[in-house]
Order: sequence, then C-alpha cells, then structure tokens
Amino acid sequence: MWKLAIIIFIIAAPTLAGIGALIPLSVFGVGEIDFRAVLLAVLCGVIIAVPASYFVARRLNGLLNPRGGHPA
Repeated sequence: MWKLAIIIFIIAAPTLAGIGALIPLSVFGVGEIDFRAVLLAVLCGVIIAVPASYFVARRLNGLLNPRGGHPA
C-alpha cells in the first residue's frame, strides 16, 4: 500500500502545492507578491498531500483487495 501512496503523493503534492500558490497570488495580486506567503501556502499544500495520499491509497487498496478474497 505504501508504494501506491507514494505514487499518489507524486501526483497530489504538486497539484495541491500549485493550488496553494494560487491563493496568495489571488489575494495579494501579482504586483504585490509576498514570497513568504506563497512559500507557506506551497508548504501547506505539500503537507496536506501526505495524509491525503495515504487515505486515498488505503481506500484504493481496500477496493482492489477485498477482505477474505483474492486480489483483483
């Protein structure tokens, strides 16, 4: 399951980091960029991607390998 979580993290981390980077750019505008706010928002996106990828991988693993059955 950890391999699947890492693959999902590789996709989810840049996506959530990009979404996080857009938030301060939308609030402050492009002319008044606060780089600390952008960096903080990007780091928050990456940190959120860690548990999100784990929970998605756990859910997918549960769907692919039902309990008591053979792997799909």
